[in-house]
Amino acid sequence: MRQFGVRGVTRLFFKGIENLFLFGFGLAAAINFVFATYAAADSTDGYLAVTGPCRLAFPADHGAHPGHRTEWWYYTGNLATPDGRPFGFQVTVFRRQIGPTSDRRSWPEPSSAWRTQQLYLGHIALSDISGRQHLFAEDMSRGALGLAGVIQQGVDTTVFLKSWKIDIGPRAQRLQAATEAFAIDLDLVPLKSPVLHGDQGYSRKGDTAERASCYYSFTRLKTEGTIRLHDRELAVSGLSWMDHEFSTADLQPGIVGWDWFSLQLDNGTELMLYRLRQEDGRPNPASSGTLVNADETIRHLSADDVKLTVLENWQSPRSGGRYPAAWQVTVPSAELSLSIVPNLADQEMRTPGSTAVTYWEGSVSITGEMAGRPVKGKGYVELTGYAQAFEQPL
Repeated sequence: MRQFGVRGVTRLFFKGIENLFLFGFGLAAAINFVFATYAAADSTDGYLAVTGPCRLAFPADHGAHPGHRTEWWYYTGNLATPDGRPFGFQVTVFRRQIGPTSDRRSWPEPSSAWRTQQLYLGHIALSDISGRQHLFAEDMSRGALGLAGVIQQGVDTTVFLKSWKIDIGPRAQRLQAATEAFAIDLDLVPLKSPVLHGDQGYSRKGDTAERASCYYSFTRLKTEGTIRLHDRELAVSGLSWMDHEFSTADLQPGIVGWDWFSLQLDNGTELMLYRLRQEDGRPNPASSGTLVNADETIRHLSADDVKLTVLENWQSPRSGGRYPAAWQVTVPSAELSLSIVPNLADQEMRTPGSTAVTYWEGSVSITGEMAGRPVKGKGYVELTGYAQAFEQPL
């Protein structure tokens, strides 16, 4: 459930002109190329559509799916040092195709090694819970000349954006990303098989068949490694969550944003929920979720199966966005009732240099009951459309 859109495309338009001009294209050719390809990107014509069960197969589907307009590999998790100091983290790489694969009319001549239809964008973040600070960074590059891309060799997949890297192997995964202020170097081992959301990975996001994505998750990844906070390196361990999703569809008119939850309970259960918010404040009927039991049995949840109540709010002093800041989640059919609170109020992501979307993505703590027994846990929540309405493609 992640997107970037009109404002992001506008930003990328001007960034693309700058890059093409610097890389040897004349200004007129650069403007024509970027304008044509971004105009094409606002249309779904010529792209592959998701319209039914995805029947994902691994390891092949850990890789990229060119032909679909948008794709992302998304990791979040909650970690702690040996003495219990808590941290949350996010590592995300987006792929954006800027024109249908078959469309070559807008491509300038002569041919250039810089030529590509793929843009890669990244967001990383570290929430220092006890230090009350949220650090984040962004980057972007074209998928050419080894600057960014996806490589598959045998059973191994590597997604990279400059020095940021995601390695997905048959038994383990690794995240590496660094900035001057912080760095993440983590090894992750899946404790459960990949979970296909919806109908065999086909996850509806609107009223029509093509308003959908192919979507799967690793819902419980044992995680160990190091983080660097400024000039101090710390050993950490904990649990992570991975989402991989690709789509072409436009977001349905009338939907202004969404609330997404990935929740890991100490009884071995995981819960993924997304609520698509309409202009009238009600959830769109396509809102959905997945309950993963400790024995890896899976239950698909419809919008009617879940009750989500906002208990508190927090207003960003920078964007002015007013975000939910505490929730009660109830799934009566699973005898599940959870209270969810942020571990840090300000975990807002502001990304003017890449997707140009302002959103809240942060670590949360969970308490509650399941089948009459107390449970607790940790998770991550993503909130979009609160700083500005979402007007973009899926």
